[in-house]
Amino acid sequence: MLLAAGLGTRLKPWTDKHPKALAVVNGKSLLQRNIEYLASYGIRDIVINVHHFSGQIIEAIEKNNGWGANISISDESDEVLETGGGLRKAQPLLEKEANFLLMNADILTNLDLHAFIQHHTQQNNLATLAVSDRISSRYFLFDENEKLCGWKNINTGEAKITRITKTATAKAFSGMHLISSRIFPLMQRTGKFSMVDVYLDLSKQINIGCYDHTGAAFLDVGKPESIEQAAKLFR
Repeated sequence: MLLAAGLGTRLKPWTDKHPKALAVVNGKSLLQRNIEYLASYGIRDIVINVHHFSGQIIEAIEKNNGWGANISISDESDEVLETGGGLRKAQPLLEKEANFLLMNADILTNLDLHAFIQHHTQQNNLATLAVSDRISSRYFLFDENEKLCGWKNINTGEAKITRITKTATAKAFSGMHLISSRIFPLMQRTGKFSMVDVYLDLSKQINIGCYDHTGAAFLDVGKPESIEQAAKLFR
């Protein structure tokens, strides 16, 4: 599932008239690049949620025949539901799969998805979060067994600890999740909510793991200047 419903306020002025998923890097939109990235690993059944300028995204998909993918739309035109609410709304399109990938549409990476999937399967986590060692304002915390045990915001000092551990390692989240469909009956929140809160709720008793992809190319294309960076990294 590609998350493409956000307002993209950091990417103004582009997002005053367009959805952020259609921002262009070297002649290809972020949406196209991510669909082609997924296809390179054999993933061609994709759910895309839409809200901000949803018609433009749907039109681009139809015009380009989904860039070769089988695409289902989860329509959030009435209200943008954030990551958790968006996933909850798309549940009927995903729940028959044992596992699925959830990914922000405004990131670009060459993370090895085969290795990510293998790690998730071997660990038998309810969810596995792609993380790396990089500077961020917010971090997930993982214990010595690489299981989620908390979260902290280094700018505000706010922290949420869900498991007591001797050693907590801070990792920056990359907006990519591998999730077991077993999560759906465990999600207690409804309406508009973040998957971060879901993971923190569940991590008190259930294993939420991580996959460290430090060293792989990764860019959050959230600001106008990051479009220029992306053009240098992704041809």
